[in-house]
Parts: sequence; C-alpha cells; structure tokens
Amino acid sequence: MFRFIHSSDLHLGKRFGNFSGDLPGRLREARHAVLSRLAQHAREQGVTTILLAGDTFDTETPAPDVRRQALAEMRRHAPIRWVILPGNHDSLQATQLWSALKTESPENVLLAVDARPLALAEGVFLLPAPCTTRRPGRDLTEWMDKEATPEGAIRIGLAHGPIQSFSEDSAATDVIAPDRARRAGLDYMALGDWHGALEIDARTRYSGAPEPDRFKHDRAGEALLVSIAERSALPQAAPFGTATFSWRNLNLHLLDGDDPASTLAALLPDENRRNILARVEATGRADLARRAALGGGIAGAAPDFAFLELDDSRLRVDCDVQDLDQIDRAGALREAADRLFADANDQNRSSEERDISRSALARLYAYAQEVAR
Repeated sequence: MFRFIHSSDLHLGKRFGNFSGDLPGRLREARHAVLSRLAQHAREQGVTTILLAGDTFDTETPAPDVRRQALAEMRRHAPIRWVILPGNHDSLQATQLWSALKTESPENVLLAVDARPLALAEGVFLLPAPCTTRRPGRDLTEWMDKEATPEGAIRIGLAHGPIQSFSEDSAATDVIAPDRARRAGLDYMALGDWHGALEIDARTRYSGAPEPDRFKHDRAGEALLVSIAERSALPQAAPFGTATFSWRNLNLHLLDGDDPASTLAALLPDENRRNILARVEATGRADLARRAALGGGIAGAAPDFAFLELDDSRLRVDCDVQDLDQIDRAGALREAADRLFADANDQNRSSEERDISRSALARLYAYAQEVAR
C-alpha cells in the first residue's frame, strides 16, 4: 500500500488586485495556510508524501518572502516530503526561480524538474512532466509511455495542463492525452491546472485548487488522499477540505410581486460570512423600485461578507413613465432618464442594447432614491 496527498494550483503570492481593502492580503495568507492544512492531514493519515502538481507559485517571479516562507513552512513539517512540479505559471523558463529553489529547498522538498523516474518508496516510482515553458506546444507526458520501471513497481504520473477542453485558458493548445494513464501503464495520474476537482477516469484526476480564487468553480477547495494497494490495483481517492474562503454563486430569481429584501435575506448564508465571497446572480423580472430595493439589500449586507456583489445582467427591469417622476421631474437627470427609457423601449435596437438601457435606468433610479433619502 502506498498513500500520498495530491494537490495543485496553490498560486502562492497571487495578488488579487481586483479586490480592495485588506481582502487581498487575507486571500494571500489563506493560500499560504494551505501548506499547514495539507501537512496536518498527512500526519493524521500517516502519509509522508505530498505531490504538488504545478503552479505552486502564481508567477515566475514570486517575491522572495513568498518563496522563502513557503519553503520554511514545508521544512517545519519534516519528515513529510513535498514534491513540487513546475506548472505553466511557474515553469522551468523561470530559471531564477528554480535556481533559488534548488539552493534554498530543505531536504524534505523534492523539485520534480526533470522528465525521469523518481523513486518515492521501495517499488514506487514517480514520472513527472515539468512544464518547460508557459506554453510548451506539445504533450509533455508522452515520454511516460516508453519509460521503463522495475517490474511490479507502482507508477504514478505527475503533470500540469489541460485535457481536451478542461483548461483554465480556453486558448490553450498543450493538450495532455486523456488516456495517458492507460498508454503509459500508470496506476495513477495526478494532474494540475483545472481549479475544480475533476475525475477524468478511474486512474486520472485533477485535485482542484485547495483554496479557490474565482467564482468559476462553485465548490469548496479540497485536495485528495490517494491510496494504491498494489501494482495495477485501482487507486482510491478521498477528497478532504482545505479552504479558508468559500466563493459562492447564488441564484436569485424574482417574479412579479416578489419582495426582493426577503428573497435576498433567505438566500444569503448566515454562517461564516466573513470568509465568504458571494456573487448574487439575479434573474426574472422586477420594476425599478424592486430593482432598487435589491441593490439596497446587497449594499446593506455587503459589510458582513468578505465580498458581496450583484450581477443583474440577466434580470429584466420593467419601467413606465410614472417611474421617471421618481427620478426627477425636470433637469439633467430627467433628460437622461427619458433618453434611457426611450432606448429601452426602442424595438429597432437589439435586445442586448435595450437590456443595457434598462439596467442603466435602474441604476439611475436607485441613485435618485438614495439622494432623496
């Protein structure tokens, strides 16, 4: 029996420049804290090897403190062994980074920088496929097919990149053969790049990012505890939670007569709000007053959360001439409202253009109501 932890895409040092305040710093710190969570689970399960399948660092030039503190944390958890594979964000093209890692890495950190078998234990070999550049332009796992290991040895592949259309980057051309495990006689293929946990087949998995960094994958961050009983036996992969923050897409559908405030209150989670980043995706239809009430509800609840925003791009906002008086009866605001109202009801315009005008009118209405208060 050989057991190990499979993780990837820590993206240590990610800046999160699209957020403000202290949130970027909190998100960066949570990524560093993943290291101790992985090590804690390893100790609890009696595991001595943690495989990091690429993008351990977010860039090819992480700040020295990001690099050094990560290595110090790994050293602190010896004798647990960490195996770091270069990914597309921290590829081997970053010669300065990998030169520094070779110099600074403690004895319990193994850099999988060569495409050659590495012995992990007696009768267990790792076949890594390090990313040579951000876009290698070829399947870097091909060499595994013909690479021999001792008879009866367990073979584990370690790679980073897309399989078919599963890339984080839709323009990616470096596609890993989805049946590489079968072709190369691998007992398990540990993959990184896709930030959501994904099983390709019984022997091939993406671990997913242990700390989410976007709303794209609507699930908690996790890693995998993998057990292989013997050569050719099917591996057992058990997910376990690793994340501090939760990124949530919340669907709110409004119908005529619905109260936006109560509907929103019922939708928003009650617990651990400080560590939740949420996007409320509104659909259905509402008049200007209800749209304004929904926006007010979002603004009122936002301070409770790490981040809370409203996406109303698919919410149909209805309005009539009487609503315009609530904005202003004359002057520049009324002229703007009249123009937006006309555009929103102009059948010569595309549906998308009319929706944009309705959305802008809803924001103008909400602004006017806020000023009036």
